Amino acid sequence: MARDRTSSRRFVRVAGAAVSAAALVLAGSLTGSAASAAGAPRGHDVSSHQKNVDWAGAKARGARFVYIKATESTTYRNPYFTRQYDGARAAGIIRGAYHFAAPERSSGARQAAYSVRHGGAWRADGWTLPPALDLEDNPYDRRRTCYALSRAAMVGWIKSFSEEVRRETGRRPVIYTTARWWDNCTGGSSVFAADHALWIARHGAPGAGAFPAGWSFWAFRQYDNGGSLPGDQNLFNGSLARLKTFTKV
Repeated sequence: MARDRTSSRRFVRVAGAAVSAAALVLAGSLTGSAASAAGAPRGHDVSSHQKNVDWAGAKARGARFVYIKATESTTYRNPYFTRQYDGARAAGIIRGAYHFAAPERSSGARQAAYSVRHGGAWRADGWTLPPALDLEDNPYDRRRTCYALSRAAMVGWIKSFSEEVRRETGRRPVIYTTARWWDNCTGGSSVFAADHALWIARHGAPGAGAFPAGWSFWAFRQYDNGGSLPGDQNLFNGSLARLKTFTKV
């Protein structure tokens, strides 16, 4: 993802539904390949590194959605978050907030609650994406890629985060990750795929590469660290109408 501070950063179930309505919205038309997505909604993700984004310019260049870094651990808030989040909405761009996970510092539930309080909330207004959880290599200690957690502990941490987000917002978080990190740090757990939309970091040829265990298609794909839109370049794997539906269910 877009750089924030010194780190390099590289998706939902409605309560009471036996099968996620959001998953059905996605599975109804997604192919798992960006090659078929010539008309797919384009988007991007930003953090404090982008500072004062030209949102009208981004919209003019094709941005239809954006994820904005809100928080990290329970100690960091993006100082530009409010103006970025409100600016995107004012420009007519669907927006959502993401939390950079620091699993070694505190529980998943604590970090989820912190994120929801500081921008990572959700409401069914047609303009708000469900909160996203950013899971990637530890940028502060390359020797502890998985934050010194066992695979079982990491799965437990993610479950804790997800349960708190669902309790507070009614949505499951979107999960951002790579196949390599997921398989390495969760042991290839497949327990999240049924009710968590996948935001995959997959750069290079469209459709190339493996999925994290359990998933067979992505909802969002980050495909480049730079391009015409501020921050990292992304696609939604579906139509604009389905993207809007995804914000509401």
